[in-house]
Amino acid sequence: MSSDATPVTSPTDSERLENRKFLISAVNGTVLYVLAYYFIYGLHQIAKMTVSQHFSLRGSWDPSRIVYSMADGDWWRTAVIAAYGVGPLVSLIVGFIAYQVYWRNLRARRGVVKLLALWIAFHGFNAFFGALLADTFTQSGFWYVPSWLFELGNIVNVLLAFVGGLMQIGLGYLMAAAFLQAHDSKTVMKYQRRQRMVIYTLFIPWAAGTVIIILAKIPYIEIQEILRLLMMGLLVTPTALACMNELFESTVRKPQPTHFVWGLIGLTIIVAVVWYMALSPPITFG
Repeated sequence: MSSDATPVTSPTDSERLENRKFLISAVNGTVLYVLAYYFIYGLHQIAKMTVSQHFSLRGSWDPSRIVYSMADGDWWRTAVIAAYGVGPLVSLIVGFIAYQVYWRNLRARRGVVKLLALWIAFHGFNAFFGALLADTFTQSGFWYVPSWLFELGNIVNVLLAFVGGLMQIGLGYLMAAAFLQAHDSKTVMKYQRRQRMVIYTLFIPWAAGTVIIILAKIPYIEIQEILRLLMMGLLVTPTALACMNELFESTVRKPQPTHFVWGLIGLTIIVAVVWYMALSPPITFG
């Protein structure tokens, strides 16, 4: 008696190895994404607190944001611009430095440190251009800087936010070649696997990392921070599209074997827990 049923074939060893490498890349990428976020966000908040102390501003600092408890009449132009502008400015500068260090010193080396530096650059750029766009929706945070700096009305603020979004998209396209060179695995780098690569090394780290950050800050997480995290999509998406059209598939001569970065995984967990515990309950100042 014959059967027309198609026999079920099990994955070959090479397929299992390929799947494992992509899984490891996704996990490592997510960990580096979250760690880079806390690095930039920490610098952002420390810079904001330093300015707040300098101007004797009053408020509280929780795991998600610094909230001022001052009446509108207690503010003055310099204090507003400095308090709300220093964090994004420091983030942009650090992001640019991280990118320069990556491009000049790290991209030809093996290991995951170069990918961490590149994610720091992504987060640094997003904390400036993405924050400008996100905060315009809520009319808070970085939105106060152009509002008080130019005093030309909300139409100008919206136009500046639109330019910030365009800058995000442009930077995303420009960083595609750099992102491809941040990976060691020859399996992941093959052009015929490019679609799978951008899913596992770009979209999954962004999506999973965003969820992890949000969960790590409950119940303090605010819509402002969530919107800023979502604005990273304006960097990640054009980077992914440009990577799909880029034939580049070379990597370092002696790539590091693909493995879980347990040390950085542990460090990321420690950073998230310490950040939450240090700022919960919120610290008051002023």
